[in-house]
Amino acid sequence: MPVEPPRTADLVVPTIGRPSLDVLLAALARDVAAPVASLALVDDRPEPDSEDLAKRVAAAGFGRPTSVLTTAGRGPAAARNAGWRSGSAPWVVFLDDDVVPQPGWGDGLAADLAAADAPAAVGAGVGVVPGRVHVPLPADRSPTDWERQVGGLATAPGWLTADLAVRREALEEVGGLDERFPAAYREDTDLELRLRDAGWTGARGLRLVHHPVGPAGRWASLRRQRGNADDVLLARLHGRGWRDRTGEPRGGFGGHLVTAAAGATALTALVARRRRLAAAAAGLWAGRTSTFAWRRIAPGPRSRDEVTTMVLTSVAIPPAAVAHRAQGWWRWRAAR
Repeated sequence: MPVEPPRTADLVVPTIGRPSLDVLLAALARDVAAPVASLALVDDRPEPDSEDLAKRVAAAGFGRPTSVLTTAGRGPAAARNAGWRSGSAPWVVFLDDDVVPQPGWGDGLAADLAAADAPAAVGAGVGVVPGRVHVPLPADRSPTDWERQVGGLATAPGWLTADLAVRREALEEVGGLDERFPAAYREDTDLELRLRDAGWTGARGLRLVHHPVGPAGRWASLRRQRGNADDVLLARLHGRGWRDRTGEPRGGFGGHLVTAAAGATALTALVARRRRLAAAAAGLWAGRTSTFAWRRIAPGPRSRDEVTTMVLTSVAIPPAAVAHRAQGWWRWRAAR
């Protein structure tokens, strides 16, 4: 009779009640032969429905003790903190509610944690074991701009909380996630930097989750510009070199700043009847905007709807990025 691995991990899943949660719970129920001691399901909706979540857990047939917590819309960082603090196992495994653990995930988690608990790994300070993330993309056409953005999760260099195992000791040492990051953006980067500062290291795991591309409206890329405010907070806390430490490529904010400044100059000069300056600034704005739009359109699929979306959002993204960055600069001017 096979020996079940010791239950050394608490699962923590922040959720806003999306249908994808049922897919996650069903996958976990099929693969429950894992070192899982408990599941903390954290409802982060402003109007939580704990009874509904409890019914969905029961319907999935998940066979481990489960608690349903609420954080009233304070964001995924607060939800994860509430979840890990409710348990006691030596490892905490964060899963997003839109990932799908693949067959063998439980056994993979057991192997990953056993490797991290080996004397050599403990001596090297291994306190984090990220799982592998795969993003299924269309096989019959080129991915859209949104699909390419989500697809970047598969090659992201950082410690993504989509599937992240962290020693409880390490979380306690750094105080968990910083709840000043209100969205699912940069809160995991901040956690990684603080864990590294505390001397903890990571070892990439072998377990695998799929991260399907969720639905997105026309303005999804525009809404993502809110993250510029979080970039300001991250730089305040960790210095401008934080990208070098995590291996993340440089962003495009500098270009957006030039484009937005050209557009503002053109409008101001036009009002002031300085036609030559207005024409020059407008030309610079048009050139940069068209180049930006084409860079996003060229990879495909170049459908009418996709091209329309890229043109409209390429006009709107630069001023939105600058506005959110300015808002972040003002809000976090005293952050340390």
